Order: sequence, then C-alpha cells, then structure tokens
Amino acid sequence: MKKVILVFVILTSIFFYSCEDVVDVDLDTAPPKLVIEAAINWEKGTTGKQQTIKLTTTTGYFDNVIPTVSGAVIYVKNSGGQQFNFSEIQKTGRYVCNDFVPKIDEVYTLTVISNGNTYTAEETLKSIAPITRIEQNNEGGFTGKDIEIRSYFNDPADENNFYLYKYLYSNKITSNFYVDEDKFFQGNEFFSVSDDEDLKPGDEIEITHFGISKQYYNYMSILVSIAGSNVGGPFQSPPATVKGNIINTTDKANYPLGYFSLSEKQTKKFTIE
Repeated sequence: MKKVILVFVILTSIFFYSCEDVVDVDLDTAPPKLVIEAAINWEKGTTGKQQTIKLTTTTGYFDNVIPTVSGAVIYVKNSGGQQFNFSEIQKTGRYVCNDFVPKIDEVYTLTVISNGNTYTAEETLKSIAPITRIEQNNEGGFTGKDIEIRSYFNDPADENNFYLYKYLYSNKITSNFYVDEDKFFQGNEFFSVSDDEDLKPGDEIEITHFGISKQYYNYMSILVSIAGSNVGGPFQSPPATVKGNIINTTDKANYPLGYFSLSEKQTKKFTIE
C-alpha cells in the first residue's frame, strides 16, 4: 500500500510540473489592412452638417494600440457633384466635415486617397421612422421575470425598409446592435426591444434607430452573426474579414475593411422605473 501511494505522489508531481511549462504559439501576422469607418449619421432635428470619418489599420492580436492613418485626402460627393471635404484633426486619423448637406434618398460617393491607393464607395442616405413611444414591461424575457424595454415606431407602407437598432446600457461597457427588415410588419406599428437580462430600476438606456440600405443590412447581418449582438459598433474593425462596400480602385486585391453608410437616425434615452 505504501508503494502504491508513493507511486501516485510521484506521478501527480510530474503531472503538475508539466502543467507549468510555457507553450509558445506562433500566430501568422498578415499585412495591415486599412479600416475605413465612414458612417454618415443624420440625427433627426439637427442640420447634420458635422460628420466624421476615421482611418485606422488592423494590427496584431496582442497589440493594445490601434494605429491611426494620417495624411489622407477624403471627400464625399452627392449626385449633383457637390463636394464635401473632410479635414484631419491634428494627425489623429479623424477627418471632419463641417458643411455636409444630408438629403433623404440622395446618392453619395466616398473617395479616400491614402498611401498611393484610391478607395471609393457609393451609398444612399435612408430615412428612419420616428420613435412614437417607449414602454417598460417588468414581466419580459424568456423567464417572464426580466425588465424589457420596447421602442415603438410606425413602419412606412408601400416600401421596403431596413433598420439598425443600437442599445447602450449604463450597466454595460459595450453596445448591443441588431438589424431588422419590415418583411413581416410592413406598414404596421412595430418595435425594437432591449437585450439585457440585468436591468434594474435606475439604469439608463440610450436607444438609437437607424434607417439603412438593404446592402448595409446584409453586411450588418453577417457581422452580428459572427460577433453576436455585442459587436462594439458597426463602424469598428470587424472581428473577422467581412468585406464592405468600399473598393480599392488602385489595387482591387488590397481591399479595405469597413463600410460607407448613410443613415437618418433618432436617439432616445429611457430610465428604468
């Protein structure tokens, strides 16, 4: 019996000693790709004149700093040829326009010239149905015991509409995004709904509805399915290589990441009672 115990102790010691070995994993590093965050969002009730486009690059998995891209030339044109220039703010990779003119159903073309490459994209600015009311249900969720928030709107009839919903919670760091189409509620009242099982009285929710194009709906559907609803933001670098609508006309194989979108949006805040 003593011999058996001794053998067991020796084997156990060897096992735990082997668990302390450091295993080095070699990760393939791909060349950095340009990431273009070009979301033109027009808040209902504002002029929409100030818009921002951000340029960064992809980086290594373990790197904490996201490299920004400076020195680019960026402008957007409408269908009439009117040009809106975006100027960089102190080499931050953030390019701002202060005289943008948003117009529903207008077609806009983005041009980005950076490091000898020209990137272009075309998109239409889509409208959003106003949020008519926000309701709290204390018997929601799968259990029937969760606090659930619904934001209602009237979907326009006789046209196909696509929506992006964003929910930002005071008790969370990340935002929740999900997309919708009016295939099953066209012309009727519908709603977006919260997705947080931990809501409690006093928590604040910032709710944003975006009107989006069918193409952007398809893009975001893929992105959300990969990352779940907590994607951090539809205008951030995606967690996997998802091609957007921006084309590198200089070298098509060297395509960028990101998407050029134009949306009318509406934001409401609600405090849990």
